[in-house]
Amino acid sequence: MLREHFQYRETIATILADDPAHVGAAREGLMEARREVERCIAADPFFAITYEPHRPAFRGRVVDRMVDAAEEAGVGPMAAVAGAIAWSGAEAMQEAGAVFGVIDNGGDIALFSDREIRVGVHAGGAPLSNRIAFSVPQTDGILGICTSSATVGHSVSLGIADAVTVFCPDVARADAWATSLCNTVAACDDAAFTPLEGTRVQGVLAIIGDHVAMWGTLPPLIGATVDPDLITRGQ
Repeated sequence: MLREHFQYRETIATILADDPAHVGAAREGLMEARREVERCIAADPFFAITYEPHRPAFRGRVVDRMVDAAEEAGVGPMAAVAGAIAWSGAEAMQEAGAVFGVIDNGGDIALFSDREIRVGVHAGGAPLSNRIAFSVPQTDGILGICTSSATVGHSVSLGIADAVTVFCPDVARADAWATSLCNTVAACDDAAFTPLEGTRVQGVLAIIGDHVAMWGTLPPLIGATVDPDLITRGQ
């Protein structure tokens, strides 16, 4: 398995693939998606800064996915940007013939696989951080696994959660909902998950200190020792 670092401006990703050609396809898919988002921001700067849903005049597949996801989750469209860009990279890998591919865009993951994959959980200083992983089974299509945190990284969060991880086949929605839920979820507060009813979100894991909350259907959680050096970060 190949592991490649990709970094261009704010996009910092890890690409996993079996074939160098699939890594190249992922890179091109990521760049194409970035270029579309940049064109949208150039035409409508408000798109980049609002924390509320916003539908610009600019149209494109990546931007439309971000806008639709943000409207459903009640957040600004940039809350879905990492997931939407990762999704495009994964689609490019599939179009190149890959049956296995993972793109981790700063904790927002798009993957498809002909084998089991273990995805570690990093939750800052929480007791479970780097000690558990999801055992994700073989997937028929692309799956989004996106995480938002109020205590890790540079993204803006209005909440207190160490990690909120959302599983959804719509990767942009997984990203938007991770942000939305991280803004609102509190320890032992099941009401925060009520808005997910009727959406395509499959499951959620929320970690706040030593509190854990789950919603929906999640892959099995197993004990693991997560290597912090594998966490995607800038170079």
